[in-house]
Amino acid sequence: MSARKPASNKTQRAAIDWAEIHVRLNATQAAGEQAWAPGADQTKRILRERALALAAEPGETQTLDQSIEVVEFLLAHERYAVESLHVREVYPLENLTPLPCTPAFVLGIVNLRGEILSVIDLRKFFDLPQTGLPDLNKVIVLESGNMVFGILADVILGVRRIALAEIQPSLPTLTGIREKYLKGITPDRTVVLDAGKLLADEDIVVQEQMGG
Repeated sequence: MSARKPASNKTQRAAIDWAEIHVRLNATQAAGEQAWAPGADQTKRILRERALALAAEPGETQTLDQSIEVVEFLLAHERYAVESLHVREVYPLENLTPLPCTPAFVLGIVNLRGEILSVIDLRKFFDLPQTGLPDLNKVIVLESGNMVFGILADVILGVRRIALAEIQPSLPTLTGIREKYLKGITPDRTVVLDAGKLLADEDIVVQEQMGG
């Protein structure tokens, strides 16, 4: 019996101190929260990831799907645009060789790094005013499948996106052959050409014109 009493006293001394345990739990929780709190660099990374996630929301994707990217240029003092989807490159007009027995709108051919391309003068093709050409003319190379040719531009204005909803039907003044190759016109009076129809038109194929 006497041997069991110390054990009983030891059990009493080992009684749970709930107040101390609460203190330890609170301290552990505070340390854990501090350990998981992001630093300045991590906070910036999280915010950047959130911004990228917001930019990739379905609504933004739908907005891009409802617009087209175009290359804008000046021609005969009018603003034109073609979808960049069909634009292979832009380069200065140089070393132009005229071709006999071709339609008037075929300005000639150029040697572009070993590739012979015909250059179309849309002013004549669309019956636009024949204004004087500046010294720094540009050629926009259009490509679709096996069809490749260049169109003449006075000045390249740049690349931008145009909402499809902004492209309105062509104006009554844009009639005849020009209307056939138009997607429409924007509120700022940029004429959006249908490059796909231009590239698919057999009347522009120089070989067939020469063969006829």
